Amino acid sequence: MSKSFAEWYDFFMVPLERKRFKTIRVNLLSKANGKVLEIGSGTGINFPLYRSVESVIAVEPNPHMIKRSLAKKGMSKIPIEIVNIGAEQLPFEDDSFDTIVGTLVFCSIPDVEKAISEMKRVCKPEGKVLLFEHVKMDNSFLAKLQDWLTPFWKKVCDGCCLNRETEYLLKKNGFQMSHKQTFYRGLFIVMELHK
Repeated sequence: MSKSFAEWYDFFMVPLERKRFKTIRVNLLSKANGKVLEIGSGTGINFPLYRSVESVIAVEPNPHMIKRSLAKKGMSKIPIEIVNIGAEQLPFEDDSFDTIVGTLVFCSIPDVEKAISEMKRVCKPEGKVLLFEHVKMDNSFLAKLQDWLTPFWKKVCDGCCLNRETEYLLKKNGFQMSHKQTFYRGLFIVMELHK
């Protein structure tokens, strides 16, 4: 897990985060409630945006990202605990969380189906999953471009897969879609799901 990627991540994301992404995040997180699990919290960009939730446990496997997230944790009005672990082996009891949040994380989880299985296990039966992700596009030319770029992109961007079919994988593993919205010609997707 790259230290330099963690150091540069926020800098490169600023143009997107200042404009559309912040609005997307605020709208998505306004739907979170109760006890929240955030998967792959990265540099903590979501931490100051949580409002009407009880608490947040954030899991992040990269210690360099955690270090960069501490300042944003201090800006939060909600209690946040950060756990240095990946999403594939969550150290929590079954049916522990009311809401599970993931933003721009599924592209870089090494064993994404194991992570989905773990999310399903720890989400309460009446709970929800709120995701904002970039995915493989429907446009065949752009999808082929994503396939072509992914091997290089993964090396430069700490394992990020440009062509991950996250929506398909979630449905395949038993999640039901309750709301979906796409942005930038289907490159980015917001999903609200339940078990």
